[in-house]
Amino acid sequence: MPIDPLRLVELGLVDGFRRAAALAAHAASPLVGSGDGHGIDGLAVRALRAALGELDVDGVVVVGEGEKDEAPMLWVGERFGRGIRPGGAPGLDSHADAELATAPRLDLAVDPIDGTRLAAAGAPGAMVVLAVAPRGSLAALGTAHYLEKHVTWLPDAPAGASTGELVARIAAARGVPAHEVRVAVQERPRNARFVAEARAAGASLELFVHGDVERSLRAAGRDSGPDLVSGIGGAPEGVLTAAAVRALGGSMWARLAPQSRAERERLVEGGLDLDRFWRLTELCGAPAWVFLAALTGCAPGGAAMPGVRVAADGGAAVSIWHAGPGVDATIDEWRLP
Repeated sequence: MPIDPLRLVELGLVDGFRRAAALAAHAASPLVGSGDGHGIDGLAVRALRAALGELDVDGVVVVGEGEKDEAPMLWVGERFGRGIRPGGAPGLDSHADAELATAPRLDLAVDPIDGTRLAAAGAPGAMVVLAVAPRGSLAALGTAHYLEKHVTWLPDAPAGASTGELVARIAAARGVPAHEVRVAVQERPRNARFVAEARAAGASLELFVHGDVERSLRAAGRDSGPDLVSGIGGAPEGVLTAAAVRALGGSMWARLAPQSRAERERLVEGGLDLDRFWRLTELCGAPAWVFLAALTGCAPGGAAMPGVRVAADGGAAVSIWHAGPGVDATIDEWRLP
């Protein structure tokens, strides 16, 4: 029987995942501004893998990074935690703690560093992102690298609605003209269509280079940031975003958007429907916990979070944003000795 996500609090696992995110950000912090994005990812991955391995869970990575970015990775299908059932690696032996044999079975979506290039340049917007949900809840998108995504605070935004249609619906819901609706689109050639649709609809356009997850959280929360984020971005970030949007009460729909013939062929061979509209509840099928640790300064919910601060004695403070079932988005600080 799937674990009730609310039980993660009483089991101490919410703090465990907060700690894992903080350790990853702290581990990567010495290379911020170094220009070495690969090294930053590698430090974060090693710290995350070690911290996740200490948790009393039977966890599996459903969404990870790696191949698309040619980066160090927590690979899809990787098992973690002290409660892995037989068949996992590492597995429980006959002398394992009986309590661990019934450890919560969890899915994990992870981006060890969202905004690697930002971190390498010493720029704001780089963060560790984790989403945790009961086993089988997070969409497994196989080898998908890219996803068309539309994220908004507007309740029940219909799957398949274009950027222009969503602008019109948002304007009507707010009771304002279209030019007061703000649409954020990542500045990439593949997103020219969404830029054109936003302009044709009369919306105010915000182009950004990096920080897909951060922009999406701000759009889902309504209190700050854009009304809508539209465009094609990373598929792993899409599932992470879905978990956060669900926690914040926003809306989202997505569609696979392969950017090469090879990716398209892999997806088709894997049995994935390229024309399917994925609804929010299909991307994240149960209430999830989401954890963001600021490596450099960022503002996922509109409120500023400073990057990792290291004291003269070697201790550190890491800002953590987290949200989950029954818990509003919260920012606090995790201190490391």
